[in-house]
Amino acid sequence: MSKGIIAGLRLTSLRLRLVVVFALVALTAAAAASGIAYWLNREAVLTRTQNGALNDFRQEMQNRAASLPPRPTEEELRRTAEQMASGSAGYSVLLIGERDAGKPIVGASDPDAFTLADVPRSLQTAVETERPVTDANPFPYHLFWQRTQRGSTPYLVGGTKIDGGGPTGYMFKSLAAEKADLNSLSWSLGIATGLAVIGSVLLAQVASSTVLRPVQRLGEAARQLGEGKLDTRLQVSGTDELADLSRTFNSAAESLQKRVADMSARDEASRRFVADMSHELRTPLTALTAVTEVLEDEQDSLDPMIAPAVALVVSETRRLNDLVENLMEVTRFDAGTARLVLDDVDIADQITACIDARAWLDAVDLDAERGIVARLDPRRLDVILANLIGNALKHGGSPVRVSVRTEPAEPAEDGEEGAGLGEDLVIAVRDHGPGIPEEVLPHVFDRFYKASASRPRSDGSGLGLSIAMENAVIHGGSITAANSTDEQGRVDGAVFVLRFPRDASGIARELQTRSSQGEVEES
Repeated sequence: MSKGIIAGLRLTSLRLRLVVVFALVALTAAAAASGIAYWLNREAVLTRTQNGALNDFRQEMQNRAASLPPRPTEEELRRTAEQMASGSAGYSVLLIGERDAGKPIVGASDPDAFTLADVPRSLQTAVETERPVTDANPFPYHLFWQRTQRGSTPYLVGGTKIDGGGPTGYMFKSLAAEKADLNSLSWSLGIATGLAVIGSVLLAQVASSTVLRPVQRLGEAARQLGEGKLDTRLQVSGTDELADLSRTFNSAAESLQKRVADMSARDEASRRFVADMSHELRTPLTALTAVTEVLEDEQDSLDPMIAPAVALVVSETRRLNDLVENLMEVTRFDAGTARLVLDDVDIADQITACIDARAWLDAVDLDAERGIVARLDPRRLDVILANLIGNALKHGGSPVRVSVRTEPAEPAEDGEEGAGLGEDLVIAVRDHGPGIPEEVLPHVFDRFYKASASRPRSDGSGLGLSIAMENAVIHGGSITAANSTDEQGRVDGAVFVLRFPRDASGIARELQTRSSQGEVEES
């Protein structure tokens, strides 16, 4: 078989199973046919040789041995045995007579080839036994035969006795020629069986190729469909079951392509609507913000009945402004237009600036050595830190601890190390609050996720942690959330771990390349 055939016969492949089944069926059928043919031919050859030799021996005993006198001499027995063995049957003869009562004499055609010791004792007993004469048994003595072996050569031994006190005769015929013929036949049948198995394997290969080729094409098309090539179609020919399967696949692929196209169109329309709405809201929000700033400055001089309403308007306007900004940021991520603006940043200084800008210095403990410089987008890192630390202060418990360390870069999916400096920057934000419920942990980074349906309104927009995750991902990193425990194993706050490459230059170049390719495809 060719290398292509061998390569296609994987241990678990359908092709191998078909080939094995065909081979086993062919082997069973050929072995059974060969065994039956060998047995039939063997019996026919041996029976023909046996009957011919025994009939000739019987005839010679009747014609020659029966004519000997009741008390033959050894010379007469020897001469008669030689005459009997000189025929075309090719056997040796041994005649046993009596010179006097109880004194046997033996005459052999070839004493070197055949003696009385070569006759099995059981055969001698059967030949010498006189049987009663009845209507069913008209003769007291019969012809008996037996197959025996001397060395590696098979022989046929036969014997009988002349009625009325005549001599006893034995014949000894070699079956070596028949054995050689049967060995040749067995070799021929074995070769025929081997050829039948090889032919069945080749036939199975052809049959499996014919059957499995459409299945392989279907599998390849399914893989392409799974990779997003929704225009993949199969060429259909014929009216068999495989053709029906190909038509079903094409119909399913066409329906899937249409559904995905409709969903993409609706998704694009939704993103465009959110982006347009956010842009449209910015103008009135700018005016509202200016008004609320003036109202906030004058809040102390306002009527005590009006001041709470002014405070509510100011806080809700700021919340609305944050929501619009977050929506615009999410839209940029969804549209794939978010970019990194890299700069060399001292991480300790960056975190200190983030905490100081939001007046969190008294509530946050920072564990970061100065001099850990990373190349990243400082604005996006500030967004991540603000969300993680703000979330810890709002929902956790003081003190909030922020720690920074560097670790060897985790291997990429292809086994290669990360780009740049080969190090990852790890920032952990830990609080000492009640922790995060186990059922909430898988959803903390989902957009607009509410831990409790009974509290639909919150101070945040519901987008903070999801935006933090998007900013981490665009840096080639990730954020994980978990609960920390104390020495007794009790929950002692939540910990968010931010991890991304210390040098994001490679990620930025990849984003730029993707953007260029997208612009070319769009044009």
